[in-house]
Amino acid sequence: MSKEIHFKIKRQDGPNATAYWEEFKMPYSSGHNVVSSLMYLREHPVNIHGKKVRPVVWESNCMEEVCGACSMLINNVPRQACAALIDELEQPIVLEPLSKFPLIRDLMVDRSKMFNALLKVKAWVPMDGSWDIHRHAPLISSGKQSIRYLFSRCMTCGCCMEACPQFRIDSKFIGPATLGQVDLHNSHPTGEYAKDDRLHAIMGDGGITDCGNAQNCIQVCPKDIPLTDAIARLGRQTTAQWFRDMFVR
Repeated sequence: MSKEIHFKIKRQDGPNATAYWEEFKMPYSSGHNVVSSLMYLREHPVNIHGKKVRPVVWESNCMEEVCGACSMLINNVPRQACAALIDELEQPIVLEPLSKFPLIRDLMVDRSKMFNALLKVKAWVPMDGSWDIHRHAPLISSGKQSIRYLFSRCMTCGCCMEACPQFRIDSKFIGPATLGQVDLHNSHPTGEYAKDDRLHAIMGDGGITDCGNAQNCIQVCPKDIPLTDAIARLGRQTTAQWFRDMFVR
C-alpha cells in the first residue's frame, strides 16, 4: 500500500473561469474516504509542487450516503464521495465536478434544475389534516410498501442525471430521479389525488418521451433504485391518460 494518497482534481475558480488540473498528495491512513481526504487537504492546501493554494471547494453534509450533497465524478464515475473509500480506488484519484449541472466552483455544482423539476411534478403528498393518522389513514399493502420504500430512498444526488445522455445543462428533460418520484407519489393513496397533474407535467416538453432508455441511471444509482421500472409504469400511465384526455370530457 502506498504511503501517500494522490489526488488529481479538476478546479475552476467560478462558472466563467478557465478550468485547470491540480494535484495533491497527503499521508496515507487507513479508513479514509474522499470527503475525509478533502477535509485534510482543506487544512493543508499545498499542491504537489509545495505551493500553498486556496482550499478545494466541494459540498457535503451527512457523511452517511443519505443527503446526496457530495456527488462528484470519482475516477470518471458519478458517485458519493462519502462512500468512496480510498483503499478501493485506483490512484491517482481523479476528482471532477458533475458535468450536467452548472458549476459553482471546483467540485461544487448547482443542482437547482433537479429540485425545480420536483416542484414541477408536485413530488410531495399533501397532508391537510383530512386523515387522522392514528385511526383512519389509508392502508398500504406490504407489497406496495416494499416497492415504494425503494423509491423513497432517493437522495436527489444527481448521479443518475450525470449518467443520463438525455439530461444536459441546456436540455428540458426533467431526468430519471424526477420520474422516479412521480411514480412514488402517484402510488400513495393520498398522493394519487394529484396523479393527473403529475402525469400531465411529464407528458409535455422535457417529460417522459425524452427518455432514450439508455438505462445508465440504474447502473450508477447509489441506492440501486429500479428507475427503469418506474419509467415503464409511467409510460403506460401517460398513454392511458392521453386516451382519457381525448375521449373523456
